[in-house]
Amino acid sequence: MNKTKIIHVNPLCFSQQELAEGGRLLREGKLVVFPTETVYGLGANALDGEACKAIYTAKGRPADNPLIVHLPDLSGLEQLCRLIPQKAYELFEAYSPGPLTVILPKRECVPEAVTCGLDTVAIRIPSHPVAAALLREARVPVAAPSANRSGRPSPTRLSHVVEDLDGLVDLMIDGGECGVGLESTVVSLAGERPVLLRPGGISLKMLEQVLGEVEVDRAVTGQLAEGQRPQAPGMKYRHYAPKAQLTLGHGDPAALRQWLIACSEQENVGILCYEEDVAAFPHAAHVVSLGRRDDLEAQAHALFDALRSFDETGVSAIFGPLPEMEGIGLAVRNRLLKAAGHRVVEL
Repeated sequence: MNKTKIIHVNPLCFSQQELAEGGRLLREGKLVVFPTETVYGLGANALDGEACKAIYTAKGRPADNPLIVHLPDLSGLEQLCRLIPQKAYELFEAYSPGPLTVILPKRECVPEAVTCGLDTVAIRIPSHPVAAALLREARVPVAAPSANRSGRPSPTRLSHVVEDLDGLVDLMIDGGECGVGLESTVVSLAGERPVLLRPGGISLKMLEQVLGEVEVDRAVTGQLAEGQRPQAPGMKYRHYAPKAQLTLGHGDPAALRQWLIACSEQENVGILCYEEDVAAFPHAAHVVSLGRRDDLEAQAHALFDALRSFDETGVSAIFGPLPEMEGIGLAVRNRLLKAAGHRVVEL
């Protein structure tokens, strides 16, 4: 297949006309990659079941992994959702546009290819100026998972997308590096009580400021029970994984550092570590900083780029830390657990 056309857009200074082709292609049922404040998304018309099926084909995505629908604002919410609680409006008002996804009961117009047979739909209003302008130009709701091959680290810059999907989609819009670096927080308001299904840039504490007590699904820090269906993306499968096997260590900083030093002395090993410890691994084949131990936002921003960097070196194994669960650290921990297939050494 031919290489995919790429349009470069300056997110700080662009015209709506620059996105006209992307909007037209989305209306025509084509696949368009675009930047958001979290990661790059692979978009299709959310009301076109065949277009949404093409997302699964391009990504190699499991057929039971639902998609998130992106809107430019709340005006399209009632078209897609029924039984919308007041708390949903309050949550969107507090944190949208932004890295927040809310799951609500769906209307019949939402095709099964979006929901994977669930009676709910996930809704997000991105804050990235290019994403917002493209959604207005498309004039249709846009279903969009991350723009990577299924299971790979999510893309935070267009070069990641090109590596995974060049020739498999109709258009890529380059809007520079993504700001947050982790996918959106996903919270379900479709049941009797709010449930956090995937942590992200909107922390559990922030959710609770609006919703009161929020239950945390077991898949956030563990694995789904046998036979349990995922209610949101990122809950069930090994995700975000580099090519080499990743193993995480969990313990106090001194014990973690000593364990990583011992691991680094193996042949052809990659080390993911905190900035303070970078110089401690002279024998490692490749060392990548996740950021300072106390800078959780920097860790979130750096994570996927760091994981992809190991693929360029051909290391045979990777060892790194399991972060604690404070604030956005819960999201970093969640992504690393998925990337490692829950391989954790307790120190």
